[in-house]
Amino acid sequence: MAHSQGKRRRLVTDIVRRGRLQNPPFPRRGNLLAVLMTASALMLAAPGGAFASNKPGSAKTNSSNSAKAGKNAGSRSAAHATGSRSAGKEARGGAGKSVQAKGKKASLAEARSASVAAAAAKPARRSAPAASIQEASSAEARLISVYEMFGRGQSRPALAKARDLVRDYPNFQLAQLVYGDLLAAQVPPTNSLPDSAGIARLRGNPAMAELHEESRRRLQALRERPPAGTVPSQFLSLSTRSRYAIAVDASRSRLYLMENSDKGLKLVADYYISVGKSGTDKVTEGDARTPLGVYYITSSLDPKSLKDFYGAGALPINYPNPYDVRRGKTGGGIWLHGTPPQQFARAPLASDGCVVMANPDLKQLLRKVQIGATPVVTARSLQWISPPQAEKEAQAFNSAITAWKDTRASGNEAQLKKFYLPDFQRNSKKTTEGISVLHDEVEYAQGKRVQFKDMSYLHWRDGDDTMVATFGEVFEGEKSGRTRRQYWLKQGTEWKLFHEEILG
Repeated sequence: MAHSQGKRRRLVTDIVRRGRLQNPPFPRRGNLLAVLMTASALMLAAPGGAFASNKPGSAKTNSSNSAKAGKNAGSRSAAHATGSRSAGKEARGGAGKSVQAKGKKASLAEARSASVAAAAAKPARRSAPAASIQEASSAEARLISVYEMFGRGQSRPALAKARDLVRDYPNFQLAQLVYGDLLAAQVPPTNSLPDSAGIARLRGNPAMAELHEESRRRLQALRERPPAGTVPSQFLSLSTRSRYAIAVDASRSRLYLMENSDKGLKLVADYYISVGKSGTDKVTEGDARTPLGVYYITSSLDPKSLKDFYGAGALPINYPNPYDVRRGKTGGGIWLHGTPPQQFARAPLASDGCVVMANPDLKQLLRKVQIGATPVVTARSLQWISPPQAEKEAQAFNSAITAWKDTRASGNEAQLKKFYLPDFQRNSKKTTEGISVLHDEVEYAQGKRVQFKDMSYLHWRDGDDTMVATFGEVFEGEKSGRTRRQYWLKQGTEWKLFHEEILG
């Protein structure tokens, strides 16, 4: 990632050096916001829709996407060498540091201020609801608030809020650079346009696309919120013993934190994240992809035992899970972890397969997760459904697991065998005598009345239809019993068990 950051810094230095405007196509005394938007479009417009949204049916235009790209590209110029604060002094003409030429100072101002105008332009037309902003992480919510203020023409309050933000999060690159943008916006535009060679270099630089994509995903996820009162489709039923649940939407570079209570699941926070360099759907060791599926947090690693690279800590998940193993997937060491101290966030596709969060966001998560009890869903794109729909699907599966329980209690091994696939495994050890497991189950439960409690059903569709069921069972007259986690596969209209773990 250090190499990528170096490319970004070289890129923004080039933007500053080449971003001089000549023969402006607009009046010098025209509307400043329009001027800045025009400059941004001229500098960063991508041919052939290269920076267009990849969402089917999106109404966003190439120019609006290019404008958002300008936010990042122009902003990054403030970070090189001098930092956004010193750059701001130059933009204001402060006595602390001299500027070589008036044209260079103004071109820097135009490059930066175009980025803020571009970022603010869409929120000014269609701002996110206030509740949506508060659901985001603290630093990101404050950054978006800066955009919205500027879009409403409140440049001085936006500048003050940006100054406070970079004071609180000095390693947040986007915040530092937007602060520089706002400082630079105090300088009037000059008579210069970027040269064609500079534009071509910007278009062809991979770091430019990377910066644009980070900005696009952050803003998209905060404007396009999950429908109120809905839950990710994987969470059909969740025991209140699991106080929180995590769902990752790779297409939006977003992690959603759900709080669980006797009233059901509720979205309480969401955070920007990065996934694998090669995307999602991990198959083999070293493919730099983030796995897709239903997992659980297995431990919490002390940051003191980790390299600085992992930031505030790490939360390993149980990849490969039994369904992954069944399909021959390999690899391991998939974590939710933070970033190095000097880095606030990474590009959307930047890890070796892990899910990477900003350290302040990860610290919030670390206080909430439960080892072995917090589920983690990682999906290409989350589908959100209503609680009644989730309950309906849960009831359909519940009839299958109830039939398994009743058949086991009846003592009929032949009938019980119909619930198991031939390659059924328990606790990751292949059963060499499949009938012995059935016999043990019958001996364990025959003639006894058992109560299931703390039921959790996590549904996963990925070519196959699978269910991860976790529950406790207590026999009548006993105070404690087993906790099981079962993996079921739907074949035709019937659910079959292919793996089980006895958790305690």
